[in-house]
Amino acid sequence: MIKKKKQAVLFPCCVEFRWYFPTRLHYIVGIDHQFPQTFAKWQVGLTGWNLEIAWTMVEAILIDLFSLPAVLQNNIQGLLCRTLETIEKCSSIPAPFIYVMCCQVQGSEGKGEQDSLLPALRDFQSLKKRLEVVRALTTAAALYTIKQRLDEKDISSIKIILPTLRKALMKVYIDHLFTPVYQFEFEDLQVASDCNNLQITEPQSEEQTLSTQDVALIQNEIQTYLESLPSLKGELTILKSSLIPDDIFLHGFTTRTGGISYIPALSSCNLFSSSKRRDPQVVVKENLRRLANAAGFNPETFHRVKTDHANAVCIMGKTEPDSYDGIVTDQKGVTIAAPGADCIPVLFADPVRKACGAAHSGWKGTLLGVSMATVNAMVSEYGCNVKDILVVLGPSVGPCCYKLPHESAKEFHRIDPKCVRHFDSATPYIDIRRATRILLESGGILPENIQDDSVTDQNQNITFCTACHPDKFYSHFRDGTNFGTQIGFISIKE
Repeated sequence: MIKKKKQAVLFPCCVEFRWYFPTRLHYIVGIDHQFPQTFAKWQVGLTGWNLEIAWTMVEAILIDLFSLPAVLQNNIQGLLCRTLETIEKCSSIPAPFIYVMCCQVQGSEGKGEQDSLLPALRDFQSLKKRLEVVRALTTAAALYTIKQRLDEKDISSIKIILPTLRKALMKVYIDHLFTPVYQFEFEDLQVASDCNNLQITEPQSEEQTLSTQDVALIQNEIQTYLESLPSLKGELTILKSSLIPDDIFLHGFTTRTGGISYIPALSSCNLFSSSKRRDPQVVVKENLRRLANAAGFNPETFHRVKTDHANAVCIMGKTEPDSYDGIVTDQKGVTIAAPGADCIPVLFADPVRKACGAAHSGWKGTLLGVSMATVNAMVSEYGCNVKDILVVLGPSVGPCCYKLPHESAKEFHRIDPKCVRHFDSATPYIDIRRATRILLESGGILPENIQDDSVTDQNQNITFCTACHPDKFYSHFRDGTNFGTQIGFISIKE
């Protein structure tokens, strides 16, 4: 996905001068008295002295007024005015987006309460159209609302102005509700004992360290809020195969509906979080909780493969490899899963030995034989007979859409020429499902024990093309790098 280039906001007025002497002693003179730290530092040479200026670019500013001391609650407008005055003075054109985070008093959801800070904004016309006051009952609710605003604008560089004693607390919320995609800077909010005399700052103290109990309370607050959010894009839908007996196994393939992920490419039941995506782990965990409730498994005994696009297999109960694309178990009540967003989530079930497996089979994993590696693990670990193992190929990119460079296509052509269409082109179409099916049959799996709905004599109820159905599935091939993930899951019923 190509991101639009954003105009950075610079703060040239707030500078910190550091004069360096030959003795390495230096003095600091703060030109801007509003913030103890500085927005920028310049560095120039001046007859043996150095003047440092480093530019910091921020696209949004969050002013945290959520938990001010009680004595300041009645003077919040004066505090906000003074803070906005400094921001306006230091801002270039256009000004950054500004979000003021305040506590919503229970039962005061009316418009009058929401607009109570507006008098403080009258004199800041350059900021007013880019400023929003966000009130909520909890910090988690306020921050999540602000995160939605940031994501709507594709903003990732944020400065937070807050009381010093709130910094440690805020960092815990940030760590849970955001991912490394976002970059945060912190400035101390100037809190005075009398808002008519804001030159008196709050006592400077060391940043607090939160106790394990405090962190647990924050986690619980976030979880409670996320659980209260409505499902998006309709009800949660689970696709099931008639090939796997439901009196022994619990299984299914997810679609993209029924979760709380709101970013368009990830909406709404995204089940994977990474440092490169905007969906935090807490949101994915909530999506998984909703899936577990709908499907009937325990999310605390859920295990998903750690993909490496290779053929390693994890045996549940043994030492877990650092990465693996297949997983098998014979333990009842343990749910195992494989992701897919074009790659094939493959499920395996042996109703005779009561064992199961899951594999993530992309084009690399297919060529490396990850599906047969998973079958072989079930045979060696649990004494399964290959003729008893049932295999279902889940939603994945079809031969109608999937292309690979010609060099990679050659490997599929060697498996079966019918796996490649337009072989002589630079990027032939590839049928990774057919290749997977051929490799499984070569390994002893009976053709009638493999469900692949791209075979014309079977009803299409599982193996949809992910790229062709944007309303139902995520697709890396279609959506680009910021894509969501669905899964195939299976467990042995207790």
